[in-house]
Amino acid sequence: MSQSRMLKILPWIVTPSLVVLIVVAWHVIVTTLNVNTFIFPPPAMVWDSLVTLLGEARTWEAVGVTVTEVLIGFSIAVVAGLIVGVVLGKVHWLELSLRPLIVISQVAPKVAFVPLFVIWFGFGLTSKVVLSALLAFFPVMLNVLLGVRSVEQGHREVMQSFNASRGQTFLQLEMRSLQPYLFAGMEVGIVLATIGAIVGEYLGGNDGLGNLVVSAMNSLDAARTFALIILLSLIGLVLYLIVNEAKRFFIPWHESVYGLRNTTG
Repeated sequence: MSQSRMLKILPWIVTPSLVVLIVVAWHVIVTTLNVNTFIFPPPAMVWDSLVTLLGEARTWEAVGVTVTEVLIGFSIAVVAGLIVGVVLGKVHWLELSLRPLIVISQVAPKVAFVPLFVIWFGFGLTSKVVLSALLAFFPVMLNVLLGVRSVEQGHREVMQSFNASRGQTFLQLEMRSLQPYLFAGMEVGIVLATIGAIVGEYLGGNDGLGNLVVSAMNSLDAARTFALIILLSLIGLVLYLIVNEAKRFFIPWHESVYGLRNTTG
């Protein structure tokens, strides 16, 4: 078997094997140490709770609410991050002036904003969307800013030699150059957007999967809590993979995609 084919098949072997290994280790620890299932349920009990959970209409309604919050917040973060990143990347003095405020806004613990968002926007969708967008904004904006700054001066001079306008230079050169950076920020942003929506539901919501987690914890149902955590993790993974596939579709020419395809055949 060639090396490229081996590299292509290997993840399909290693990842499931690691999952099986984790589940087996989980089962062995719970059974051999006689851990109380009330505290740390075995995998079989969590699986039964997950199957029951997936059969409930309430679960799918909560999934729809959470995914909606994530997608709206993420979309706002991408648009705002793209605009702000481009402006700050092109206007250096403005970036230097606003950098301290941007850093302060990101260093401040976002969980502390949840009560304020609930007061301002209520317990509905808006407060979770705002928190989701706030968390996802910074990596998108920072990567776009870096992408604008990374355009080589020689390429700009080529565009000038063809008498290209600023708009043509931006669309045909700068936008193409910053796309890989934008998608890098989006891959981080979609994860943070998911976390933001869930935290918002957990601390100040009456809908969504985060609210179901709170209900399961209040009922002292550890197995259902574990099942919900697994479901949330799978949703986050699916959303990340969608963004990753979008990167492959829109920038197949970039080394991060093209080089990987060459390596895996």
